[in-house]
Amino acid sequence: MTHIAVLGSTSMDLVTYVSRAPGLGETVTGREFRTVPGGKGANQAVAAARAGADVTMIGAVGSDEFGARLRAGLAGAGVDTGHLRTVEGPSGTAHVVVDDEGGNSIVVIPGANGTVTCLCPGDETLIATADALLLQLELPLSAVVAGAEAARRHGVRTVLTPAPARPLPPELLAATDLLVPNEHEAAALTGLADPHAAAEALLRDVPEVVITLGGSGSLYAARGTSPVTLPAPRVRAVDTTAAGDTFVGALAVALGEGKPVADALTWASSAAALSVQRPGASSSMPCRPEIDAA
Repeated sequence: MTHIAVLGSTSMDLVTYVSRAPGLGETVTGREFRTVPGGKGANQAVAAARAGADVTMIGAVGSDEFGARLRAGLAGAGVDTGHLRTVEGPSGTAHVVVDDEGGNSIVVIPGANGTVTCLCPGDETLIATADALLLQLELPLSAVVAGAEAARRHGVRTVLTPAPARPLPPELLAATDLLVPNEHEAAALTGLADPHAAAEALLRDVPEVVITLGGSGSLYAARGTSPVTLPAPRVRAVDTTAAGDTFVGALAVALGEGKPVADALTWASSAAALSVQRPGASSSMPCRPEIDAA
């Protein structure tokens, strides 16, 4: 079984469903509200576990009720939470507005995630045993860099989702094997709106790039090869929250199992397509038999 370590955020998503998102200064009436365990790190951990991997989560939750629920949700999905520490204070939260087209806007409050500034004793030992380390940018950059550099020391594949988009320090890029931005993040990182041009620019810093293109699929590029675009299944989106995290978690599992890149991307796209047809973040993520049958 593929072993994946995830160093990232764990947050409670406070999700409001509306016909359309409000403009600045505007109030609209929503039709539903849910609290759903989320955070980009935890989402990727759950996605990978449901896709068939042995997954361990590294991070922090608060000492509040949300913290207990977040830990229980991860454990219930089969994620090892032995490296998920509890700190005094509130857990992270994400305030999500989802419209009738499945689009979303999100405000993230770091909470306990903001205390994860470095690796704790035992974290590097765990990372060294993994087949891949999944990273995002909802933790302080110092922790993300420390995790990536630990993985590099031990020959562990690093997969970085550069979200929320921000300038990436050279030491993080130097320790990244596979960068997986969406098209907006790729544009923010490079200043180039065209995904092919953005991918070419990103390959100056990392050896492999996958740019996710929403309903248009994904673009894979690696040094020394021609870029490949793979389509996504055509589905009606209900909620796109965590679709990218579902894709990354499933992709890491597929690559860890030795699937060819094109097959791995297709399999991950199927997982993401299943997730957008359901509401919520981690609650929408498919299990292995569903992905295999898609």
